[in-house]
Amino acid sequence: MDEELKKTLKYLRLYGLLARWDETLTEVKRKRFSAERLLRHVFEAERRIKNESARKLRRKRAHIPELLEIETFPFARQRKLDRKRIMSLYDSFDYMSKQQNMVWMGPTGCGKTGLATSFLLQAIDRGHRGYFIPFASLVAELYASLADHSEEKVIKKYLSYDCLLIDEVGYVEVEAAQVGLFFTLMQKRHKSKTTLITSNLGFSEWGSFLRNKHLTAALIDRLTETSHVINMKNCETLRAQLNKD
Repeated sequence: MDEELKKTLKYLRLYGLLARWDETLTEVKRKRFSAERLLRHVFEAERRIKNESARKLRRKRAHIPELLEIETFPFARQRKLDRKRIMSLYDSFDYMSKQQNMVWMGPTGCGKTGLATSFLLQAIDRGHRGYFIPFASLVAELYASLADHSEEKVIKKYLSYDCLLIDEVGYVEVEAAQVGLFFTLMQKRHKSKTTLITSNLGFSEWGSFLRNKHLTAALIDRLTETSHVINMKNCETLRAQLNKD
């Protein structure tokens, strides 16, 4: 390949063809591709490469601390967990196609975050924008936005994600202003975007950290209206095996 052709392929961003030029030529000669088949072969290969690059970039931008896939979850160790239901929800992909929420509730170490992460990764791998954030970090960012009046910008940022995983809801108490902004975010995502939530507390205990009776009731009402709630309160800790909740 001469330098001029290299420059042309780089300019057109056909990096896959650039990297596999000799291999492609050999395959074309061996299989005696027609002109149409050659073009289809080249363009389809480039599409696959670009799709894979985009998938990896979406994963990187999601800020997921540990890439836990559904295939690696130790269902055999969690015999009180309804594996059939979990896999049915995962395989149907309704939580994304129907903009439904999912809430995992259970004690520390039972695997809530691992399962929620696997659903987030599936959404990302299938072309959706996703993001992982601990609840404490989210409410802190929302609260900080009040100081420079950027709360609309911050809420818009978290509204932009097709699938948002909010981890460890209930681990910190929040101020009234934080509760209001969190409720606003959840209300705007309601029925339009998918939100995945993990919590060590049951809904009846959410008032203990949100400390606003009316907003807590309204938030739970919206969540449960379009949510699949996975109760893991009787599940055992996997901390020793997974080293991750």
